[in-house]
Formats: sequence, structure tokens, C-alpha cells
Amino acid sequence: MTNNEYLSQEEIDALLRQAAGEPPDGSPSVERYLTPLEQDALGEIGNISFGSAATALSTLLGRKVEITTPKVSVVRKIDLESEFPQPHVSVHVRYVAGFEGFNLLVIRTRDAHVIADLMMGGSGLPSDEPLSELHLSAVQEAMNQMMGSAATSMSTIFNRLVNISPPGVGILDLPKGVGAETIPDEDVFVKVAFRLTIGDLVDSSIMQLLPVGFAKEMVQSLLGGAREPEHAAVDPAADRPAASRPRPEPAVEPAGTASSQQGTSGTGMPRQPPGPHTYAPPEPGPNIRRNVSVQPAQFADLSAVSSGVQADERNLDLLLDIPLRVTVELGRTKKLIREILEFSPGSIIELDKLAGEPVDILVNNKLIARGEVVVIDENFGVRITDIISPRERMEKLK
Repeated sequence: MTNNEYLSQEEIDALLRQAAGEPPDGSPSVERYLTPLEQDALGEIGNISFGSAATALSTLLGRKVEITTPKVSVVRKIDLESEFPQPHVSVHVRYVAGFEGFNLLVIRTRDAHVIADLMMGGSGLPSDEPLSELHLSAVQEAMNQMMGSAATSMSTIFNRLVNISPPGVGILDLPKGVGAETIPDEDVFVKVAFRLTIGDLVDSSIMQLLPVGFAKEMVQSLLGGAREPEHAAVDPAADRPAASRPRPEPAVEPAGTASSQQGTSGTGMPRQPPGPHTYAPPEPGPNIRRNVSVQPAQFADLSAVSSGVQADERNLDLLLDIPLRVTVELGRTKKLIREILEFSPGSIIELDKLAGEPVDILVNNKLIARGEVVVIDENFGVRITDIISPRERMEKLK
């Protein structure tokens, strides 16, 4: 055998990795850690929970948001630096109820910039400046709403209360060692990558990193709750109508009792024995007597309505001492978060009321009258100039 026929060390290592079920580049194979069923289950959990999170984010941003197409893979911790060579934004979430585990979300810096700009009332076209503390706070609030909605969906999926701690947001720049302390001390992570679209501004991806043990715990909880229906479906009687399924034979009782009355009813249909927690009365017959309890009917005392006016007055007296909140509204306006953050002493807020226009008088936040502002002994007051008609008041109370 010549030297050209010998295998190099790299070729030998590639053959060994192939025999172990690993890709030739040395990255771990997902089948080594998760079965195809577990991969599908994780994708379905992510699809449902992040679908709810996308709805919450869409409400915050005022743009159509979609998080779809989950792709499950595994990545080693030592490979995260090559997985994220550029700076990203990491969102670390810890489950405190329902599950005990860690969840790390990783999004691109530009995508986080777009989300922060939209949260602060911008157009979603960020500049090239790095993310500031204000931007990270906006992203943190958006992720808080997203993950809270995702936890609510997981509560429905697993039929248990699932709660999370407030998410933390930071910069993840592994080549420089920034943010490495937020990554759990695990050798291998399950990575679930989703496609993220925000209107026509973002068409990117958002990645979820889970410890393998935590991912398997969620899958086992999901599949474990689905085993009972699967076993029940094997029952050959399950496909038959409820009326034709075999029922357990009733206990033998003395003749004349309700459970011993078998046969057919007056319509010729077979009479089924009662199921659990139900009562089936026997068919009337010459040999069956019913114990019927007869009681006199009870009617309300009608003497109070003999005088309608007096009854109404008594009912009204019961309401006279109930306190109500009266509010005089000078005007309203709408401001963006960016404008509110710019408020300072001396700032002027322009309202939607014109000078001299009547102010609104509300009782328990319901408009009932209008008036004009007056000064009474150094205190503000309001003089009622117009009362809302009863019809308008009823319409506003609906």
C-alpha cells in the first residue's frame, strides 16, 4: 500500500464522527440529543407560545409582527462565539413557576434598534448609533410583554400555571467576552430559531437557547399529558356512540327496585341503565309506586307593591348615602413616549379644549353635565351650565 492510499488524520476523524452520527464539521447532531418526536414537540411549543408573543409585540409597535417557522437544532457552548460573531442583544428569562429552567433569547442588534425606535414613537428606521440605555429599556419592556404572553400560552398548553421572572436585557458580544456571564453553564443547548418579520422593516430571525435538560422536561410534560387520550383511543368501544357502548352490569337488587326494571320503554326502545352521577326514573307501571313530596307554593309578599310610589321612595332612600366620584375635566391630549420623557419643569401641554369652552363634569367617569370654571374663596369651582339629557346619559352608561 503506497502513501497515497493511507487516510489522513482529518479523514479518519471525519469517518469516526460519521460513525457516531455527527456531521463532518464536528458540530453535534440534533438526533443525538432529541428524537424527531421531541423536535416536533419543541417546535410546536415554540410556535404556539411565540405566536402569542408576536400578537403582544404587534399591539405595542402598531405594526404587523409574525414569529413563525421554528427550526430545532443543537449548539455547543464552545461554538456560540462562532454562532454569534457579531454583537447581538440577549434576553435572559428564568421560569419560576410551573417549570424551573432558563431561557435565552438572542436577536440581532438592528432588530432590537427597530423595536426600540417604534416603542419610542419613531418610524422604525434607526440610525447607526449604538444602542443606548434608553433603547435597551424599551426593548426590555417589549420583551417583558412578549414573554409574559408566551408564559400565558404555555399555561394553556401544559394546563398549569407558568410564570417567569422579569426578563433581563443586555448586549451579547462573545468575541469580546461581553455578556458571557448571562449564558448558563451548560455544554450543549437546544437552539430554536424563528423567522421574525415586523411589517416591511424587519425580516430576520430570533433564536431561543434552552438547556437540553429543560427542553426535555417540557417535552416530557407535554407528551406525558397526551398519553391518556392515546390509550383511550385504543379502546375499540370508543369509536361507537355513547348509547351503544357496553356498560358495567348493575348490582343485583331485590325485585321492585329501580335498577331491576329492565326491558323496553313504552316507545319500544331499549332502556339503558343510568350512567354515573345521573338518575333515570323508572317507567310508570301498575306495580311501581312513586314517593312524591308535595309542598305548598311559596310566593313573595305583594303588599309592598300596593303603593308603587312609596316602594320607589324606600328603594331610593337606600341609594342616597352611596358616595360617587365627581371629576371636572379641563381637557385631554395624546403624547408619544418620547415626548413624555422630554417633559421638564416649565413644559406646556396643549389640550383639546378651546379657551372659554365649557368643561366636562363626570360622575364615576360618566359625562353628566358641562359647566364653566369659577373661583370660590381661593378655591376652584365649576358652575353647571348644561345637563346631559337622560337619553344621552343612558347611552353613555351602556
